[in-house]
Amino acid sequence: MLSKELHEAINAQINAELWSAYLYLAMAMDAEAKGLRGVANWFRVQWREEQDHATIFMNYLNSVDAKVELKAIDAVPGEWKCAHDMFVDTLAHEKKVTAMINNLAAIAQKDNDFASINRMVWFVNEQVEEESSARDMVDAFAAVEGNKYGLYMLDKELAARTYVQTAELANA
Repeated sequence: MLSKELHEAINAQINAELWSAYLYLAMAMDAEAKGLRGVANWFRVQWREEQDHATIFMNYLNSVDAKVELKAIDAVPGEWKCAHDMFVDTLAHEKKVTAMINNLAAIAQKDNDFASINRMVWFVNEQVEEESSARDMVDAFAAVEGNKYGLYMLDKELAARTYVQTAELANA
């Protein structure tokens, strides 16, 4: 059985994951409006991944007979100066999410809740990947800053990114 503290924290994390999805959808729409279809595609994939993360947490709560409590999602920004700024914001946001995931793991550890610790390990590893991916994009857009051809080529490269449902859901 989950502690009340962990139960509430996971519900807050579900809200944060859905907020993240909403943020990335807003970034996708802004990139699309700027004619950056590849960047828009990258953020659409992120949008779907964040929905997956929320679903994994919801499935976990359901599996341990704990109630999922969906709450209102706060508004997100809707416009960025350029794609580089979107990725700078993405990296900062992913660092905040990492801190939240680490907090969940710490609560589970304090509770000696080994099932929850095991669940959090996947998310800890996922956040390493999320931060690395965002950092790579910040660096890539910094490298092509002011170079329209470089931006064009990078945007085309990002258009090839595809969504792959996480094994955590495919195996559920």
